[in-house]
Amino acid sequence: MAAGSHSRSELHVFHTGDDRAPTETSREFVMSLKKICKICRDEIELKENGEVFVACGECGFPVCRPCYEYERSEGNQSCPQCHTRYKRHKGCPRVAGDDEDDFHDDFEQEFQIKNHHGSPDHHAENGEYNQQHLNTNGAAYNQSVAGSVVGGGKDLEDDQKESYGDAEWKERVEKWKNRQEKRGLVSKFGDGSGNDQPDDDDDYLLAEARQPLWRKIPLPSSLISPYRIVIILRLVILGFFFHFRILTPAYDAYPLWIISVICEIWFALSWILDQFPKWSPINRETYLDRLTLRFEREGEPNRLAPVDVFVSTVDPLKEPPIITANTVLSILAVDYPVEKVSCYVSDDGASMLLFDTLAETAEFARRWVPFCKKYSVEPRAPDFYFNEKIDYLKDKVQPTFVKDRRAMKREYEEFKVRINALVAKAQKKPEEGWVMQDGTPWPGNNTRDHPGMIQVYLGSEGALDIEGKELPRLVYVSREKRPGYQHHKKAGAMNALVRVSAVLTNAPFMLNLDCDHYLNNSKAVREAMCFLMDPQIGKKLCYVQFPQRFDGIDRHDRYANRNVVFFDINMKGLDGIQGPVYVGTGTVFNRQALYGYDPPVSEKRPKMTCDCWPSWCCCCCGGSRKSKSKSKKKSIKALLGLGGLYSKKKKTMNGKNYTRKPSGPVFDLEEIEEGLEGYDELEKSSLMSQKNFEKRFGQSPVFIASTLKEDGGLPEGTNPTTLIKEAIHVISCGYEEKTEWGKEIGWIYGSVTEDILTGFKMHCRGWRSVYCCPKRAAFKGSAPINLSDRLHQVLRWALGSVEIFMSRHCPLWYAWGGKLKWLERLAYINTIVYPFTSIALLAYCTLPAVCLLTGKFIVPTLNNFASIWFMALFLSIIVTSVLELRWSGVSIEAWWRNEQFWVIGGVSAHLFAVFQGLLKVLAGVDTNFTVTSKAADDAEFGELYLFKWTTLLIPPTTLIILNMVGVVAGVSDAINNGYGSWGPLFGKLFFAFWVIVHLYPFLKGLMGRQNRTPTIVVLWSILLASIFSLVWVRIDPFLPKQKGPILKQCGVEC
Repeated sequence: MAAGSHSRSELHVFHTGDDRAPTETSREFVMSLKKICKICRDEIELKENGEVFVACGECGFPVCRPCYEYERSEGNQSCPQCHTRYKRHKGCPRVAGDDEDDFHDDFEQEFQIKNHHGSPDHHAENGEYNQQHLNTNGAAYNQSVAGSVVGGGKDLEDDQKESYGDAEWKERVEKWKNRQEKRGLVSKFGDGSGNDQPDDDDDYLLAEARQPLWRKIPLPSSLISPYRIVIILRLVILGFFFHFRILTPAYDAYPLWIISVICEIWFALSWILDQFPKWSPINRETYLDRLTLRFEREGEPNRLAPVDVFVSTVDPLKEPPIITANTVLSILAVDYPVEKVSCYVSDDGASMLLFDTLAETAEFARRWVPFCKKYSVEPRAPDFYFNEKIDYLKDKVQPTFVKDRRAMKREYEEFKVRINALVAKAQKKPEEGWVMQDGTPWPGNNTRDHPGMIQVYLGSEGALDIEGKELPRLVYVSREKRPGYQHHKKAGAMNALVRVSAVLTNAPFMLNLDCDHYLNNSKAVREAMCFLMDPQIGKKLCYVQFPQRFDGIDRHDRYANRNVVFFDINMKGLDGIQGPVYVGTGTVFNRQALYGYDPPVSEKRPKMTCDCWPSWCCCCCGGSRKSKSKSKKKSIKALLGLGGLYSKKKKTMNGKNYTRKPSGPVFDLEEIEEGLEGYDELEKSSLMSQKNFEKRFGQSPVFIASTLKEDGGLPEGTNPTTLIKEAIHVISCGYEEKTEWGKEIGWIYGSVTEDILTGFKMHCRGWRSVYCCPKRAAFKGSAPINLSDRLHQVLRWALGSVEIFMSRHCPLWYAWGGKLKWLERLAYINTIVYPFTSIALLAYCTLPAVCLLTGKFIVPTLNNFASIWFMALFLSIIVTSVLELRWSGVSIEAWWRNEQFWVIGGVSAHLFAVFQGLLKVLAGVDTNFTVTSKAADDAEFGELYLFKWTTLLIPPTTLIILNMVGVVAGVSDAINNGYGSWGPLFGKLFFAFWVIVHLYPFLKGLMGRQNRTPTIVVLWSILLASIFSLVWVRIDPFLPKQKGPILKQCGVEC
């Protein structure tokens, strides 16, 4: 592979060895391949005849013998690649379903009782051990045990005992032994004196290390089957309902009937888009202890993958620096190897306040990080840890904890004072601009015209904590900004962080966090690694998404800030299809997916042919001797481990092949072009295509070299000073010009909701994503609990969806020939069309008031048969919701708040987003809504009662007034007209009360805090007073009504 720059006259060439597969299969060549098991990443041992152990004879997928035996005894008994059932090999125990032909004459070996204290020949043939029975004695231990703990595993065993407790540990070991004895795989050895307990513990640890790092937990059929049945029934009922609605118009209110039917059809389509992606929800469970056993073996280097953490912020005056500092501190104290964690903070406002805040944070981290790791405190954001109203002495047994905690709390209070002093100082900017401590002017005094800035606080030599241990790297980044350049807001800042981190650390995985989202679970990164480092699906995952959880929300969650329905229902449904959507924060990315590469494709299983038919028949049936020979060659390649040699080297990016190899020396372009004669056309085109890398990734050889390292890491012999200069270069404002950044690479431009667009592009390429919901929330953030701020947040999200709808990336027509599953496409379509539901919702919420004021109704008089469909529809809606809450665990209150805010946001923020998006895309008019606020209350949740007037409040306020007036007019008219008019009134009143009840939280926020009179009392007082006042005006209680015929003078004098 070659990649270089014409302007710099240099090229990087990367080698992985000979490109041509050898044709000989000698023993020496087979041994030199050192085949690696694709499941446990250990070397596959040889059989006694010197040949490599091959588990699957069909595709030759490399699996070691212990993994093969475990798959036969515990798994689905088939090959992970071609899904062909494993045949029994000689010396392996039989399992249910084995053919009689597979029973070799080795019964004595199969049922032989193995003794741990016997001779060295006690193991099975050719030196391999059963996965369930792994010997820990002898020199063969380190060579034959795949996925085991090297070095005896004694320390790790003790750690496991401490984490489980003696009683629980013995119970788990005994259960494991009983399962093994029942299968006849382990004998009841030992003399009863207890001397065999260490060997039992080692066997258990070794077996545990080979287990999967996670598992999928489908919902029980008792929960999901009724749910699916009701969905189908509801779909059928909808068909009959619309059959009745369309064929029986209300002729006396024809315009109202047409509007109502159109709105109902749109609601039905929206329901289909929202409902069917939830067809197969799943849960996932991770095993962190197995991750430790597999990648953090005692006596070996730590093999966990490095992670770069991105924190983005714009204005420290709107996003308090103390919140950002807490987020950074929680990252620096994460439970992960310190040399594998780097934190990058993006300051898109070039603020000296944030620069000084990070300097103070780095100093405080030298004391906070060792305190967290010494006492395993949670959460590791100090402000939230010290404010937790829990028993902080629970599970703490060290006598020094109380003393150290008090000292640390005192130091944190001093740290807050210093940060608040910086904030107070930043309120008034000096006329000459900010000046740094060394007397030089701050480069970012002009926030729209400043150079790129990078400052490394921690991670370098000498930046140690108070105990002398290394700390994770902390880097401040502010990209260059100049007038006349398009900077693309948050998406552009994130792309700058991608390039900076690739040059400085180049970790294969990246965690993206907002500045107000701290690590609530110190093991969150390990949770993600259980998926991303899984040998089966890890290379095919573009990101692991965590749910968003929030602090500081009122107990009743008046405005559905927690968004529980979306995170606990919709996202779990998407996880069962192709993966959840990217929500902008709390996401661990695979760097290769952001670079625009396609996921690795598994080799297809060769077609099965037989020799029992003549050649001409095989030709007619689509087979031939030629194809048979080709498949035979492929199977030989797969058998030798060569089938994936070319596929590993070449990665596809939008249909083009790009060579990816480990880093190597630098050569000139001429040398590479002269060396092309020895390659075939495919490889020549692949090598020559490297010249296009600069057109895709930009003019940075160091960054291009980093993109070619799949497992991350920096090239050998790099100079830190040179890397800083290159990092400044990749964040320059003109770096992305004439490249594919923001189009096919990195965060995608074109919408204020760049998260949805970025995840959508990855899924279209065939990547999968995973939804991880640990028991302890991984991240927590803050949400606006004020009504106006909440509506503006929803407005921004809806505006981004409208922008995507009007762009070329609209899921309705983009990438239909791609690899996006159709149910996943329905979910993405729903994310971009939901703002348009506001038009139908506004019309539908206006209809009750119009019907009450005019005396007409959208539904004609119902007969008994037609009323059945109305009742069945309402019943199916209720049952669907109940069953959904049943399998998801969401509370009824949370579901009801979500329904209420769906109406509130739909008739306000979503409606404005539609018109604002159309004006922005079609006319180029960018409108902004100003917010003026009153003084906030300083009490707890005081912001909840803060009233800020904004134009978003006009439509829902109008709807409430209209429906209240309609109710008053309808009731007074019924009283005036007598008993017969009450029947038709009930349907109209139900319709109007449905609107009022859904808008009730909005009305409560509109009225603010009522210290003496509850809002509901004020509401009903106004309503009843209006009713009785109008009734008194419309009827005359002193004049009795005439009964009988009306008498008039005839004009004749009698």
